[in-house]
Amino acid sequence: MILALVFAFEFGGPAILKSYIEIGIGRCEKLPILCKAPEEKWVDPALDMRALSNFVTYSLDEITIEVPRIFTVIKEHMRKAYYKKKHKDKGDVIYLLYQKPGFFLNLFPKLKKKGLTDDYEFFNRTMSAQTFQIQNMTDTFFVIMKSIFVPNLGEQKNVRMIIFQSGDKKGFLNYSLGDTGNYFDCNVFNAQQDFFKIYIVDKSMTLDLNKVFTIISTVRKTPGS
Repeated sequence: MILALVFAFEFGGPAILKSYIEIGIGRCEKLPILCKAPEEKWVDPALDMRALSNFVTYSLDEITIEVPRIFTVIKEHMRKAYYKKKHKDKGDVIYLLYQKPGFFLNLFPKLKKKGLTDDYEFFNRTMSAQTFQIQNMTDTFFVIMKSIFVPNLGEQKNVRMIIFQSGDKKGFLNYSLGDTGNYFDCNVFNAQQDFFKIYIVDKSMTLDLNKVFTIISTVRKTPGS
């Protein structure tokens, strides 16, 4: 893939790179999120404390989190090479992923020469990447990363992207509310730069954004892990 991109840029420039993305990954009509960027910033959004009182606590390896009872919780793992894992339809499910500080920049060390200093900035560039703004190889790289790191968001007719800061946590929330289910992709960093991905498949459509932020507020690294 990298050699193909280098060839495309060398002989065709940005237009060819955009075409490469559209043919290889998909056009914005198919994947609207590839032509969207975070539209809003939410600071200390309201939490649903009444709902929180009925949440169940899960501790799975490094991650401890509290979630509504109806959800099945699954811990995922990421090795040296990240790939977009397809999730089978299992109803109301929350998928969790943890990575220690610096994981993503260490995975792509050349990005440090581009001025990126931490994993939060890596995700900021990734979530802000848009196909129609591609001008060079770096832009193309981040669009590809976006297509990989953002999981299935259903129909995407109403897909939205938010930057948030809530207590000691900050990050990026991508979500889609559809006729057959709601999907929430939460990319969360704590004050220590630990990374938590909380991917929520809400087939029963019981969650709103306040409940999602309430779930985010509970995620933490398991003591001693």
